[in-house]
Amino acid sequence: MPSSNPVFGRGFANAANGSGQQGYGAPSYGQQYGQPYGQQGYAAPGYGQPQPYGQPYGAPQGYDQQYGQQYGAPAPAGPATRYMTMDDVVQKTGLSFLVTVLAAAVVWALPGQAAWGLALPAVLVAFVLGLVISFKQIANPAATLAYGALYGVALGAISEAFNTIYPGIVVQAVIGTFGVFAGMLVVYKTGAIRVTPKLTRWVVGALFGVLALVLVNLVVSFFVPGGLGLRDGGPLAIVFSLVVIGVAAFTLLLDFDMADQAIRRGAPAKFAWYVAFGLLVTVVWLYLEILRLLSYFQDN
Repeated sequence: MPSSNPVFGRGFANAANGSGQQGYGAPSYGQQYGQPYGQQGYAAPGYGQPQPYGQPYGAPQGYDQQYGQQYGAPAPAGPATRYMTMDDVVQKTGLSFLVTVLAAAVVWALPGQAAWGLALPAVLVAFVLGLVISFKQIANPAATLAYGALYGVALGAISEAFNTIYPGIVVQAVIGTFGVFAGMLVVYKTGAIRVTPKLTRWVVGALFGVLALVLVNLVVSFFVPGGLGLRDGGPLAIVFSLVVIGVAAFTLLLDFDMADQAIRRGAPAKFAWYVAFGLLVTVVWLYLEILRLLSYFQDN
């Protein structure tokens, strides 16, 4: 998610030109080396000849007018850089969630078959786009909002299907998702759990472990009904979903820490779009897993 991993750089160029020393071809120069003042070979080219206005003293006749204009001029000011603030993170994240919710609402209003016809390609495109944003660390409003809109299409179809089978389950999942989000934000802000390198390694390792188990379960399900039992709604599936929700909740801590670290290190304002992308990925994952867990309880 992210992430978390900005590269920061700040550069300021300052230049100053001045005089106060004797110029090339001054009388003391010729006298020092035993040559008469102005003798050919020691006097600077063009010395003693009228110089165009704006040329440096003693410059050759072929002196470029462009450099003459720049000579002695103040150094151009570097481009103004606005650094990321917490307001940037809140605004960009809020806008990304708004686009996702609106896309989901539009798809929810469509007939079931039409919704699923849009959801399947949207999931594939969003998955590829998410990988590109993650690995290239793209901090771009178009990329983040496009990802949110695509996953909104998928969420709309999935949520409608679950709500048709289990009326009211979507509202419960939304409440549960934002409850976990708020709880982990409080935990992070109070310092009850600190994001350390050790914790980060543990969470990343857990993420890869969950992904590996899901893929293995999917492959085994092609040959054995229910696969490993991680998604069949039984006791093992409930435990697995709780573990996944726990990993997603701790991933939120990494997202919060990424935002904090970026602000402290002076990341550019546009990096807030990458932070928003990371939070969006985690919250969508958390919502889907809570939705799945609630369906297990209703089946049992």
